Amino acid sequence: MDYLIRLANQLTPHIRALRKQAGLTQAQLGAKLGVGQARIAEIEGDPGVVSVDQLLRLLAALDAALVLRDGAGDPVSAAVAAETPAATPVATALAAPPPADYIATPIVIAPNKGEW
Repeated sequence: MDYLIRLANQLTPHIRALRKQAGLTQAQLGAKLGVGQARIAEIEGDPGVVSVDQLLRLLAALDAALVLRDGAGDPVSAAVAAETPAATPVATALAAPPPADYIATPIVIAPNKGEW
């Protein structure tokens, strides 16, 4: 199922649901990403505090993905495109728990030096 995300704070319940579905605590997810529990709590509370790279790493750790859609041929995207200037692509984030029979293809992101 697609979930249209227009603002970063709309990711909050999706990120939390993905983490819980994976059976991870904030501390366990943090360990997986090399950050502390407090940072995961901060990200869940305000996903806008991370870069796109960090968001993609977080989603990859939760076996989820971010999808950008141009709006062509999709009723949801077409409705959004009607409200958006024609030259601006419509971005849709899929960050909801996948169906039980869904097999995700992992996103491979090379480790980056530095801290979150």
